Amino acid sequence: MQKYLDIILKSYSDYWNYLKQSVLFQVNWENYFYGLIVISLIVWILEIVFPWRKNQSIFRKDFWLDTFYMFFNFFLLNLIVLIALSNTAHQFFNDVLGVFNLSVNNFQIFDINTFPYWLRIFLFFIIIDFVQWFTHTLLHKYEFLWNFHKVHHSVKEMGFAAHLRYHWMEPVVYKSIKYIPLAIMGGFTAKDVALVHFFNITIGHLNHANINVDYGFLKYIFNNPKMHIWHHAKHLPEDRKNGVNFGITLSLWDYLFKTNYIPHNGRDIEIGFNGDEKFPKNFIQQELYPLNKK
Repeated sequence: MQKYLDIILKSYSDYWNYLKQSVLFQVNWENYFYGLIVISLIVWILEIVFPWRKNQSIFRKDFWLDTFYMFFNFFLLNLIVLIALSNTAHQFFNDVLGVFNLSVNNFQIFDINTFPYWLRIFLFFIIIDFVQWFTHTLLHKYEFLWNFHKVHHSVKEMGFAAHLRYHWMEPVVYKSIKYIPLAIMGGFTAKDVALVHFFNITIGHLNHANINVDYGFLKYIFNNPKMHIWHHAKHLPEDRKNGVNFGITLSLWDYLFKTNYIPHNGRDIEIGFNGDEKFPKNFIQQELYPLNKK
């Protein structure tokens, strides 16, 4: 038990030090704090200069709530829960395997670090994005998970910061499922992860932004605002009631598995979900909603 307590305390200490170093410019390419700010400002400026819904306010509905979610989920949630939970779960999993004289290495099919750099990044990006797409479909399919995912779909006006409005339980689900392919592929360097992560943040911000763009022929590969708006549509056909356009960064999976749906220009469609008028409007109540849901 002491071992796990030490892991938790070290996780808090290490991540707190990382946050301080980030704010004080003491880390370089892996500075997620200022990376998030720069990406957010660039996409927000694009929204202001090239708005798709021209009657939507620059400070749209829930702009400040979503901005709070963005920093809470990206930094404070890691400090409070995720890093310590992840490190503890990793050690527990290794301890359980150790009872059977096994380790995570026994599940490693190949070591991706032996691949050329470009191939390592490409495989990491593709495999993780598919796992996220699949996990996203589960969030819509099962009511227990959907009650957590409702927080993200409670957005009523789309903008870049809506990208990171989600319940704290979602990254627990995503990270748990992502652990499997990561164990199979072997380890990654922090630089590998940062490069892919910054790219995914940028695409995710753009997907939710009030921008009139679909990337031309690349729309069949990358998710985009004109596609993702339909993922948030309040009203869908009966045969699509569990959701559409589940792509996180890539739209490719939706076209491959026939979950794509763009019936017409969705600029002015109503977004949300049935019954969202009764959904809590503030952060605390939204976080508690799934726990109070009968």
